[in-house]
Amino acid sequence: MVIHASASRHDAAQDTPKTMTRAEVTGIIADSRRIVSPNGVEAMVKVHINGIDQWLSIRGKDRRNPILLVLHGGPASPSMPDDYTYQTPWEDYFTVVQWDQRGTGKTYAANTEQQMAPGMTIEGMTDDAAQVVQYLRQHYGKQKIFLLGHSWGTVLGTRLAQAHPDWFYAYIGVGQVVNVRRNEEVGYNFALQQAKAAGNTTAIKELQAIAPYPGTGQLTLQRLGVRSKWEMYYGGLTYGRQNYDYVSNAEELSPDYSSPELDAIGKGSAFTINHLKAPLLSVDFDDATHFRCPVILFVGAHDETTSHELAEHWFDTLQAPSKHMVIFADSAHMVMQEQPGRFLVHLVTDALPLAQAAHDAAPAEVTKG
Repeated sequence: MVIHASASRHDAAQDTPKTMTRAEVTGIIADSRRIVSPNGVEAMVKVHINGIDQWLSIRGKDRRNPILLVLHGGPASPSMPDDYTYQTPWEDYFTVVQWDQRGTGKTYAANTEQQMAPGMTIEGMTDDAAQVVQYLRQHYGKQKIFLLGHSWGTVLGTRLAQAHPDWFYAYIGVGQVVNVRRNEEVGYNFALQQAKAAGNTTAIKELQAIAPYPGTGQLTLQRLGVRSKWEMYYGGLTYGRQNYDYVSNAEELSPDYSSPELDAIGKGSAFTINHLKAPLLSVDFDDATHFRCPVILFVGAHDETTSHELAEHWFDTLQAPSKHMVIFADSAHMVMQEQPGRFLVHLVTDALPLAQAAHDAAPAEVTKG
């Protein structure tokens, strides 16, 4: 065994741990995941789309690999600042694109709210996503890519995959949204049942105070917050965890985000939810079951944030060239973080072959001289 003198971070005389700044920590993380392969790509790109600047992180070990575009959840909950905790192995097989949507993180920080407001609709943000896909296809010379939506991102992903199936090897839904009003009802009932089983009088009182939930009218942020708080507390967001701190804390060490950009996450979330709260409640994919591209669903068996029961039933009704569902037994809503190894295995075994199959089926090019 060879021991390098530089490997120790302790003062030899004092044996005192070294205090490190945020810049030093993020620098170490950035260097550890730096892509050095000759045909790789590691880019942070600002693209002007539909009147505003929108940020993309593009990373992969080999540009010849298929592109995987990630549509994050929320709305306005970016996956870019914590992707370093799970994404690096993906980059062996895909060129992975994380996109901060309109109103989110780096994109929120790069624009004014007045600039972003006109497109803060489900239709407008679906078109933003379409423009991102077109940029990637053209810039990297790809006829098709993979489209992965998580949570809110499945709203955009479902709409986009159905509108432009020829752009995608497959649509991959993770924490699939099906019917938002019924989803809220299921999540609320789960939280109340758990609270009663545990004899949690505080939770019972708070949950019963917002009944009937979600009701037939507008859904206030206060009522939504109560449901989310207790559904998360009982493991409906992350199986076995009562809060989201493990992700929020990881974001603080993101090599891709500055401190002002981290501050923009909360501001962007409030701005976005104010615009999308009402239209989100009317999202209903119960009858949106016809796809002309392959569909893969990754479902956490304990997901109550986007009900696993609704997603499983929806999958049964889907009609697509091919469809496949994977249920992750030890996950709730945050499947990528909860079971990262199994998530990668299924990306490679269930999704990646669809790109090769599409390549094999494509007509051979004819060169005329």
